[in-house]
Amino acid sequence: MQSGISASNELKTAFQTLVSSPSQRGLLCNITSESLTVHSVLEPATSSFSDDLKLLEPHLDPKIPLYIILRRFADTDPAPFVAITYVPDAAPVRQKMLFASTRLTLVRELGIERFRETIFVTTKEELTKEGFEKHDKHVQLQAPLTEEEQTLGEVKRKEAEEGGGSSQRKSHVSSGVSMPIADDALAALKGLDGDSGDNLVQLKINIATETMELASSTDTPISSLSSTISATEPRYSFYRYTHDFNGTTSSPILFIYTCPSGSKIKERMLYAASSRSAQQVAETEAGLKIAKKIEAGGPDDIDEKSIDDDLHPKVEVKKAFDRPRRPGRK
Repeated sequence: MQSGISASNELKTAFQTLVSSPSQRGLLCNITSESLTVHSVLEPATSSFSDDLKLLEPHLDPKIPLYIILRRFADTDPAPFVAITYVPDAAPVRQKMLFASTRLTLVRELGIERFRETIFVTTKEELTKEGFEKHDKHVQLQAPLTEEEQTLGEVKRKEAEEGGGSSQRKSHVSSGVSMPIADDALAALKGLDGDSGDNLVQLKINIATETMELASSTDTPISSLSSTISATEPRYSFYRYTHDFNGTTSSPILFIYTCPSGSKIKERMLYAASSRSAQQVAETEAGLKIAKKIEAGGPDDIDEKSIDDDLHPKVEVKKAFDRPRRPGRK
């Protein structure tokens, strides 16, 4: 997926200079007025790539994304450069999406044959000598990927960090993302904290305004839950599940994050990065107590049995060891 942004003539000229100038270690690029532009030139270059990484330090801001082009291999190598997309976790959501959707444009317009690989990083530590050593070891364990596969893989990694299945692992990706919620969506969430009214509230993200909006609010039985949640777009669904278990009736609130495989990459990144924000809004602003977080690719993966298994896992009872009877005894 591309953003429509293209490389400026200034950047193309600067890159050609880099290609022909061994005294330069690299280029820093950013996005300005719908174009990829030059931020800084990294020079002078020494004979040590690891030592020259210190040239990056003054330019790395924990809230500002950058594209980084580094000469890493010998000039005799047909692809001596690496293209790095630096997107810190605390960067604004819109910037994260913009840089992620434009990273392939950068290498394609400058000449993909010049780049040995593209790398996506979120911390300064990944751009140190130790960070590159760790990266190299990881790459050696992986099969070669296309550019699109690398981008999709990064999306899946961030979704996995946010939490898989019904587990509740905190994600550093979304910890700095706070997304506002529309008034009607917040009112619908508040309505879940009771035994009357609708029991399923679905939220969607307006990507243009970076706001959580109300997709629907319905009274939905558990048997119709999977068919009611959108199967074509990502959703944050909050469901009041009234049911009986061991003779006791309860109504826990479930937070269900679904992201169908056909969703656009930009949508997947934004929803994955904002999942915890949606949960926090429900808890802090709507006053809901989330009993369980469930994550699934699509609504077809959610049914009454899987939810019951998550809420009430079976406890395995170990059978006591039967001591063998002594010979001669009955």
